[in-house]
Amino acid sequence: MERTVYLDNSSTTKPCERSIEYINKALISNWGNPSSLHIMGMNAQNSVDSARQTVADMLSCRADEVYFTSSGTEGNNTAILGTARARKKRGNRIVTTSVEHPSVLETVKRLEEDGFEVIRLKPDKNGTVSKSDIEKYIDKNTILVSIMLVNNETGAIMPVEYASDTIKRKSAPALLHCDAVQAFGKLPINVSRLGVDLLTLSGHKIHASKGIGAIYIKKGVTVRPLITGGGQERGMRSSTEAVPLICGLEGAIKDLPDIEAQLKKQEQLKEYTDQLLLKTGLVTVNSPKDGLPFILNISVKGYRSETLLHFLESKNIFVSSGSACAKGKGSYVLNEMGIDRKLIDSALRISFSRYNTKEDVDRLVCAIKDATIKIRKAN
Repeated sequence: MERTVYLDNSSTTKPCERSIEYINKALISNWGNPSSLHIMGMNAQNSVDSARQTVADMLSCRADEVYFTSSGTEGNNTAILGTARARKKRGNRIVTTSVEHPSVLETVKRLEEDGFEVIRLKPDKNGTVSKSDIEKYIDKNTILVSIMLVNNETGAIMPVEYASDTIKRKSAPALLHCDAVQAFGKLPINVSRLGVDLLTLSGHKIHASKGIGAIYIKKGVTVRPLITGGGQERGMRSSTEAVPLICGLEGAIKDLPDIEAQLKKQEQLKEYTDQLLLKTGLVTVNSPKDGLPFILNISVKGYRSETLLHFLESKNIFVSSGSACAKGKGSYVLNEMGIDRKLIDSALRISFSRYNTKEDVDRLVCAIKDATIKIRKAN
């Protein structure tokens, strides 16, 4: 069988060797409880502290502003519910976008049912929300703004810094939360420059394991914890720390290439993919040109996503038909962008990692052409 071509890295990534090495070392020789006062506990705590500093360095923040979670979903829930509960006396409005990850959209929906006013900003045809809408809806009754940095289906980059500037300019009591799950490790992130109060990330998008994430909470910001108990993570996230997974996250971060150099390399691969696909005359590109080059959303009009996906799978090529959380449903992101229904029904998301090559792209494009011929003949 030919080498597996894995192009579904926005869903999850293969753990890198360094991450696995760090996890194994913790499981075998550093399995103490960080809360224990003896040497085994202290060694485990030292490993957690080292990983926390590594995450902080990536975000250009203080180590005591980083809290470990089980996932990006938990981080988003903590940021949104924790902020709303802590600031409900200061206002009632929450501003987000209609193309956030479900862990944001479902959480603000719950708050809406509890009486909060939720404004969902719609994107333009390029997948980004307009600065004028941000300006229009952030007011002195707004207690939370939650905007992702990179959209997980299209790669569109959102104007997070502008939202921060708007909050300050309007003297709104809002905290700014950013879901950076698809951006962390792929774009340079400086939380002060972004102007965010809270930021969430996930390990399994950067070649760490599933089950580990982190949330940045700016010093002085009050967020009500979701999980209470023994007071771990300085009371923000009670539960015995998952030391092996935390160590694995550190290993994955330390294994990351230089971000700026990798971005240039990835832009070249995306451009190569774009050109080959457009040459076929079969493909419409749904992703914006200035989006994150790790994500390319396309449509092969007239051919259903699921049919194409399974044909590619038979060739040992793996892509997705959208967000993994959608499980085959039509893309709400493309729908919100105003994309034609027929294009939505034939959409595929190609998402790269640093391990993908031009040879992978060549095989993908050949397989798409082959699929259209064989599907047409079958019909």
